[in-house]
Formats: sequence, structure tokens, C-alpha cells
Amino acid sequence: MNFLEKLLDGVAVEWKSFGEVAKVQRGASPRPISKFITDDENGIPWIKIGDTSPNSKYVENTEQKITPEGATKSRILKKGDFIMSNSMSFGRPYILNIDGAIHDGWASISGFGDRLNADYLYHYLSSDLVQDYWISKINSGSVSNLNSDIIKSLEIPIPPLAIQAEIVRILDTFTALTAELTAELTAELTDRKKQYNYYRDRLLSFEKGEVEWKTLGEVAIKISSGGTPKTGVSEYYEGDIPWLRTQEVDFGEIWDTGVKITEAGLKNSSAKWIPENCVILAMYGATVGKIGINKIAMTTNQACANIQLDENVANYRYVFHFLSCQYEYIKSLGTGSQTNINAGIVKKLQIPLPLLAEQTRIVAILDKFDAIANSIREGLPREIALRQKQYEYYRDLLLTFPKSEEVEAHLNSMEKSHG
Repeated sequence: MNFLEKLLDGVAVEWKSFGEVAKVQRGASPRPISKFITDDENGIPWIKIGDTSPNSKYVENTEQKITPEGATKSRILKKGDFIMSNSMSFGRPYILNIDGAIHDGWASISGFGDRLNADYLYHYLSSDLVQDYWISKINSGSVSNLNSDIIKSLEIPIPPLAIQAEIVRILDTFTALTAELTAELTAELTDRKKQYNYYRDRLLSFEKGEVEWKTLGEVAIKISSGGTPKTGVSEYYEGDIPWLRTQEVDFGEIWDTGVKITEAGLKNSSAKWIPENCVILAMYGATVGKIGINKIAMTTNQACANIQLDENVANYRYVFHFLSCQYEYIKSLGTGSQTNINAGIVKKLQIPLPLLAEQTRIVAILDKFDAIANSIREGLPREIALRQKQYEYYRDLLLTFPKSEEVEAHLNSMEKSHG
């Protein structure tokens, strides 16, 4: 006997279609909507797709309000009612934590009274069992959205309210544990990052006259930028030459690129090969000041400053760590609306140069800190995904109720009539 059977303890589960236990309808947008949008305090919250968050099961507030006249032309819902998108990310349920009116991108579920625990209904509608049902209905018919008839056809298992509440308690516990674990891991990652930054800054701070300072232009064999093959020319792309864009530069090692170019693209642009272990500094836009190290030979776009260092003078990983801690300063050197910097600024950046042996010692310490921080950062999403899968497994297990032969026959007939 599984857990659900023990929980039911022989109690029969009633199955009803949504159309039998709730009022299901599509929202309606008055035209033109601009005529009904208002800032008046008596306005009614106007719920759009953008007013929901994928990380919340509630609709808490809205960006806009609609006039009472416009709301009557729409659908006015009460706190505790459900809405689901019928076009984008269809089937994702939300519980209203406010009264409001919905546009025609939503389907609403209301009027289920005290037969269904709202949180139980939320877990059930979120389950893979239901999501698969929506997909099967849309894929098997000529409709492209989740219309009211499809929603009404969904069969809902209705155990006694006490059992619904116990299922909610178990699933909410899983949700809370996942949130708690996420918070703990995120806090640990933040603490590690603070420790790393503290020791990095201490290791890379030198008293005046303690070490020699030189510009990057003085310690580099070459500082170059790349280029971009003309976009829209298909023969320049989809090749096998790694081509780096600045959005891929993010304080780490770079082992591959999202875009590859061809020999023709290389020859017909300013893109050029750089050897492995260059320190790459992003010069343009949102990524300006970010640092990376290419671990394979590659080409880059013109927004990358590619610093090939003289290893007899400067350890490339030492330079990487130092420039990383200068991120905010380098950003401040940017000019223009995009706060760009140029190769001239990069060449003039000054760097302290202790003896190579001391550079190597500093690198060894900072690389260890980096490895610890990366292991936590990479492990965090894996651990969260694992907990989410556990929740989904137990959720679907708890919501897979037995069906009597009579119910099965009824469901089969419903499937045929709606197929």
C-alpha cells in the first residue's frame, strides 16, 4: 500500500470536470483599451501577462488600473480566484491576491466554493499530469490556445477537504525546504565571494615603492582587438573557427564560443587569431571592464581587447586577477552613452609587478579561492534543480488518485467527445 492509499484509507475520491465544479471563462479586453486605463484611486487593477512572476503563485499587484466601466466589459475576479494564460506559457496557474479585471490573454477559474482547497487546486493545476493534458489537447486539435472548453473538460480529483489539506501541507513543506536550501546556498556563495574579494584585494595591494608598476602596454607582447564578419552573409558563419563576443567574457576561463565563423569570414573582416592564455578585457557596452582568459586559440570581435603577455615579466593569471579586482575602476574610465573604453586606455592601465615567484604564489592562493567559489556557484543550480525534481515527483505521486471503472469509462467518453 503506497502513501496515498494510506492517506485515503479507503475513502472514495470524487472526480468532476472543471465545468461541473467551477466557472471557467476567458477574459475580455475593452476596445480601445487606452480609453479605459486610469490613475483614479477608484480604478480596478488591470491584470496583464506581465503582472505575474514565474517565481510566485500569486498575483499581488498590477502596473495599471482600468475604469469600472472598462472592467464591466472585461471580467472582474475576486481575491482567491485563479487565472491561467491561454496563449503564452499556457496552463501556468496563478491565484489572485487582489480583486481585478483580466484581459483576453487570460482564462479564469472561479466559483469552486468550499469543495476545493485553493492551494490543493494550485498544486494540481501545476502538476505534470495537468500540463501534459493541456499539451495533448492542443496538439490533437485545431486550436492553438487553451480555450475555455478545454479547461472545462479537465477532470479534477476531489478527495475530502481534510485530505486535500494534508496533501497541501506535505507539498508546501517540500516547497519551503527548497526555498530554505536555496537561501542557505546563496548566502554561502555570497560569503565565499566576500572572503575571496577580501583576500584578493589584500594580496594585490602593495605599499608605495614596494613593487615596480608598469603599464599593460609595457608588459604585453601585443594588445589587439578583433572584428566582426558582415552579418547576413551566410558563408561567413556556421564555420569551425571560434569567434568570441564580449557577452561571453565574464571573469572566468573561456573554452568555447557560442558563434563560429568560416575562413571566408576571417579573411573578409578584421577578426584575427589570438593564442591561448590571453587576458581578454571587454571594452564596450554592458560588459565593459569584464575580464576573461581564452583557454583555446580563437578569434574575437572588435569589442575585445586581447592582451598577450610577456610571461618573463607578468604571469597571465596574475594579470587576470589584478584586472578583475579593478573592474569598477576600469568601468569608470568609459565614455559615451555606452561607457566604452578603447585600446589606448587599456594599454595605459597600470599594474603592480612583484617578482614572478611572488606572482605565482598569489595566483596559487587566488585560484584555490576561485575553485571553491566556482564549485559552489556551479553546484547551486544543480542542487536546486534536484530539489525541484523531488518536489515534482512527490507532487505527482500524491495527486495520482485511483479511478473507479465507472470514472475511467466516463473519462474515456469525455476524451472521445472532446478529441
